[in-house]
Amino acid sequence: MGVDMGSMRAALPSVGMVIVLLAQVSNMEVIKAAMSKGINKYVIIVYSDALSSLFFLFCSFLFHRSERPQLTFSILCSFFLLSVFGCSSQIFSFVGIQYSSPTLSTAMLNLIPAFTFVLAIIFRLEKLNWENKSSQAKSLGTFASIGGAFVVTFYKGPPLIGELSHSGSPRRLLLSPQLSWILGGFFLAAEAFMNSAWFILQALILRKFAAVLIIMFYLFFFNTILSTAFALIVVSEPSDWKLGLDIGLVAVLYSVSSYWHWVSSWLVHMVPVENWTSLCINVQALGHCLLYCHGCRHCRRRFLSWKFNWSNDNCSRILCSDVGKVQRRKDH
Repeated sequence: MGVDMGSMRAALPSVGMVIVLLAQVSNMEVIKAAMSKGINKYVIIVYSDALSSLFFLFCSFLFHRSERPQLTFSILCSFFLLSVFGCSSQIFSFVGIQYSSPTLSTAMLNLIPAFTFVLAIIFRLEKLNWENKSSQAKSLGTFASIGGAFVVTFYKGPPLIGELSHSGSPRRLLLSPQLSWILGGFFLAAEAFMNSAWFILQALILRKFAAVLIIMFYLFFFNTILSTAFALIVVSEPSDWKLGLDIGLVAVLYSVSSYWHWVSSWLVHMVPVENWTSLCINVQALGHCLLYCHGCRHCRRRFLSWKFNWSNDNCSRILCSDVGKVQRRKDH
């Protein structure tokens, strides 16, 4: 039976995005393990960006030794702006999760296809034709995503278990739980917008400068500068910058996200702009399935391994991982 090369080539973007998604999920597992050991997440970002820039510097010299596109000052400024979007997305993500929860963060990622579709129309990368079923479906999905984001931001359901009365971090003492949740939702919406702007700007840059590896080098180079400046502000302990031969070093090496960033850029260059939103929505749905399955599995493992000895004060708390907050059982 012969292999249809055209069909295989058409399936490459979907396969590539699945690989990117699996890499991100596995990277999240390693980062979680490192953070549980006290490794600062901002330090991991700085070191991984620095190693990624060195990796792409080597690849740029290797593959673009003979011919390189002309690098102008305007294109260099575009690279810096691309890095600003990327670093801002990371910062908004961490702050949003701090004020809300990973559950809201996962739900707000649905805004990325919506923002990407709107920005693509604004910058004329995609045409809106109301007589086209594809445009109708994308428009309906955009309204549904934005409406769903408003719902999960402004409405927070009751806790699954009685809430712990004396629990809470200092940040939650300053804000009411509802206000904290809404503020986190706005930060996460800003993260989704920055991600969408990152995709659109990268597509515009690739029209003028098609060397993906060189773009990735400058992206991580400026990312290193910006993330280092931010980490120097928020990381107060000098000892946090030290890494030993432990899970911290493994997390830095594993989170050198060179391969999946390169695949993402290759997909932006390869996939027609009219198919971006459809591909993004499909992969986003798969990502939610994987993330929620991971959260349920993690919660189930913690629940089954819990020893219910209510005479111990430590046993009055249950950590429901990605599904809820720290809770206490109330005796009636």
